Amino acid sequence: MSFFQKLKQRMFRSSSKLDAGLEALVDEAAETDTPEPPAPADPAPADPAPEAPAPAAKPGLIGRVLGRDAAPRRVLDDEMLEDLEDLLIQADMGVETAARVAANLAEGRFGRKLSVAEIKAALAQEIARIMEPVARPLPLYPARPQVVLVVGVNGAGKTTTIGKLASQFRTAGKSVIIAAGDTFRAAAVEQLQVWGERAGVPVMTAPEGSDPASLAHDALTRARAEGVDLLMIDTAGRLQNRADLMEELAKILRVLRRIDPETPHNTLLVLDATTGQNALSQVEIFRKLADVSGLVMTKLDGTARGGVLVALADRFGLPIHAIGVGEQIDDLQAFDPEEFAAALVGTGDQA
Repeated sequence: MSFFQKLKQRMFRSSSKLDAGLEALVDEAAETDTPEPPAPADPAPADPAPEAPAPAAKPGLIGRVLGRDAAPRRVLDDEMLEDLEDLLIQADMGVETAARVAANLAEGRFGRKLSVAEIKAALAQEIARIMEPVARPLPLYPARPQVVLVVGVNGAGKTTTIGKLASQFRTAGKSVIIAAGDTFRAAAVEQLQVWGERAGVPVMTAPEGSDPASLAHDALTRARAEGVDLLMIDTAGRLQNRADLMEELAKILRVLRRIDPETPHNTLLVLDATTGQNALSQVEIFRKLADVSGLVMTKLDGTARGGVLVALADRFGLPIHAIGVGEQIDDLQAFDPEEFAAALVGTGDQA
């Protein structure tokens, strides 16, 4: 099964929510637009000898086509645009992005009668247009090691994302070291060690509660000495104590830059799609804490809030490097805007 097929299947909660909403909007208007049946005519006097009925005319090409195209339609007017905007907000696109998408969709279509299929196709086209500029794979640099700092709140999927990326890079022939820098969570360290064993990638650890900056220093020193291609550093994500987290990340950055002023080369923010609009505030916070360079969105299979990714692209314009729809190694893939748009609105090849 291709990643696109998994994406369509596992984002069903998002696409079915949009689909049901659009069906309801269009069907409701179609019912109110149905003309009243004509009143019965006054009875005519009986003919003494009725003529034989004429043979029914065969429908022409246009009539046959129109007969097959019986899908209900609704005029795209101001009321329809307001209803559509509300539906996009419910899909977690946010007020500003939903208004922009609805307005752009109306260009060239306002006043026309549209079917659900036509609205979905237009939505997918507009969503893909918004997301095209941010769809960029994680860049690889000639610098050795390339240092990738991974940030995000606890539970967002940082450790799994690091493990999957490390495994994929290793499969592609890159040498990788992982530093388990969330030293306050033993479970995170253990999870990275499992992924490291699976991928054949060494995982550097430190005693629980020890200084993450010290571990980052040792990991970069080792990676430089061994000529490793990528060093991936996990970090804590305790937003409830933001001041401590800010100082911890700032210290990691100071220590890394004493060794190499260009590090980290990438700072990835991992976001959990199930948090919906909270993902926007997390981007705001971590951009201030760690100068985020790109995003990874996980758990798109567990939510009806897939529209938040559109809001993120629209507001911040940060590169979206990858999206995740499950726990397997191939369930994290490079972000493709057209495939995502098709999966979100429920269009595209179902095969």
